[in-house]
Amino acid sequence: MNVVTDQFKEDFKNWNSNLKKYQIPNTKKAITQIANSFAFFLGLMALQLYLFDKSVLFSIAIAILNGFMLGRIFIIQHDCGHRSFTKNQTVNNIIGTICSVCTIIPYKYWAQSHSFHHAHNGQLEYSDIGDIKCLTVEEYSKLSMKGKIFYRIYRSPFYLFTVGGFIYVVLYNRFAVLKQDYFKAVRESVSWSNIAFVVIYGVLAYFIGPKKFFIVQGINLFFFGTYALWFFYIQHQYENIYKSGKDNWDYVVSAVKGSTYYKLPWVGRFLSGNIGFHAIHHLCPTIPNYNLEKCNDENPAFEKHAPTITFWQSLKTVNANLWDDKNLKMISFGDYSRLKKQELLSNQ
Repeated sequence: MNVVTDQFKEDFKNWNSNLKKYQIPNTKKAITQIANSFAFFLGLMALQLYLFDKSVLFSIAIAILNGFMLGRIFIIQHDCGHRSFTKNQTVNNIIGTICSVCTIIPYKYWAQSHSFHHAHNGQLEYSDIGDIKCLTVEEYSKLSMKGKIFYRIYRSPFYLFTVGGFIYVVLYNRFAVLKQDYFKAVRESVSWSNIAFVVIYGVLAYFIGPKKFFIVQGINLFFFGTYALWFFYIQHQYENIYKSGKDNWDYVVSAVKGSTYYKLPWVGRFLSGNIGFHAIHHLCPTIPNYNLEKCNDENPAFEKHAPTITFWQSLKTVNANLWDDKNLKMISFGDYSRLKKQELLSNQ
């Protein structure tokens, strides 16, 4: 259970002023990240297309790595949506839109959805916007049998980390499903994005060959979707994560204790665009991803207070299925079944 101590309050009382210097975009770092991300992605894709007629399996194997390159491009798009990647917002929008052609995730609409997620992170009422939907024990217990089956499938790693990511990237993002007024200004942009994607991908398919292009890019998007969903999943699905109803919600606590620090080696940080420093990112989303590691190194309070998980520990997060609002922690479906059995026995 996460407890907000006096030390926590002391460590983060001046967080806004302490983090200002990390919010300054660095043009050289931004250009370097664009260059190496797109160079790797396009270079690997060229190799995939070349190998396609010789060995489809080799082409698919390269997609395992190229999915990460798409992930790096998406992180650039993500930072542009936060207006943090460069100093100029027009440049951010241009770069973010170009990135969206590769990820086929509509730039403006997704950025608005993600902004909503940041403003409501850990609020149980809005867990289905910009995050993995999470039900409380009480909500789940009230579902019909059909509803429980669908929720179990939705939260299953066999769905989330196989076809789930692909469905999210390729299908879900084709529609402006969020109808709140907060998204009114950007809903139309989804249709324009879809038209642009169809035209650009159609031209590429014409010159490269439809079968070759769509299979290669489709497999790249499959691995990208899997990786992206995994990284977003583990940031907010963990036994002792912070979640709350909106009436008792606290922004600073939700950022630091409602987001994990995913402790990865250098190669993992590179491939994931530093998304593992998620507590810092949630507390101050205007820090560009290339400044997050420095911020973490110079502010030990984050590692002291944020839930820290390693790669092997992160595998256990697939058992964080429901929010136990009595014990203030995530529990598995197995834990839920045991709780219900205990309730039945105590009522006999």
